[in-house]
Amino acid sequence: MNTRGSTGDIRRTIMTTVEIVDRSSMIDKLRAGLVLKPRETAIITIDMHRGHLDPKVATMAARPEDATRVIAAAKELLDLARAHGVPVIHVKLVFRKIPGIGSEGMTQPFWHALHEMMSEEDRLTPGRRSTVDDHNIVGSPGTELIPELYANGDYVIDNKKRLDCFHGTDLRTLLEILGVKTVCLMGINTNTCVLNTAFTAFNNDYRVVVLSDCVASMYGEDLHELGLQNVVRCLGWTLNNTQFREKLELGATRND
Repeated sequence: MNTRGSTGDIRRTIMTTVEIVDRSSMIDKLRAGLVLKPRETAIITIDMHRGHLDPKVATMAARPEDATRVIAAAKELLDLARAHGVPVIHVKLVFRKIPGIGSEGMTQPFWHALHEMMSEEDRLTPGRRSTVDDHNIVGSPGTELIPELYANGDYVIDNKKRLDCFHGTDLRTLLEILGVKTVCLMGINTNTCVLNTAFTAFNNDYRVVVLSDCVASMYGEDLHELGLQNVVRCLGWTLNNTQFREKLELGATRND
């Protein structure tokens, strides 16, 4: 990471390598005790739109290999969930353009600062084209959900404006109407929108599960791993697709 001092000299800062603490014993015991009852569970997909997952139109693109992996895993899991009667809620960020301001996202000071200084070297998506002011503008192709992830009967919330799916939306109201106690999260990005939503779900006393095969981060693999570690050690559970299937099928047999 480069930092520039007041004299204009460029100083090199060496980032320290941090070893991930092994909490596998705790994690395994918690996972063993987790029960998923289909009638009390909902899947929330987070920003699984073309603006992140379709390299042809994406304005903040995940790595192509991550997009391919996440879409395939998510389709498999969503088909399974629907077959068990689990509701699917798609939450996506959509911005309007405001005269004299630009995107609604431009009122966020950090995003605005990024937009002002963005260059080929310094951008949100390392090594890939991205834009802040033109990301997911209403009516643009990027706002469209990945077609294979949507099915008739799914719910769509399309007025997310920041990193938290609860902030400024009716997500909590919908979850209450549906009688949901467990939220299972998938989408982009692991360390921002997924993690922010996990925190709010936790603070509202939902059981929080992040579906680890179905998340990725455009910011880099390091922050993807940070997001997963933060969830599984502080907020809830992570399950891969095989584990989710086992938990859901077992929960469907319970009558309590």
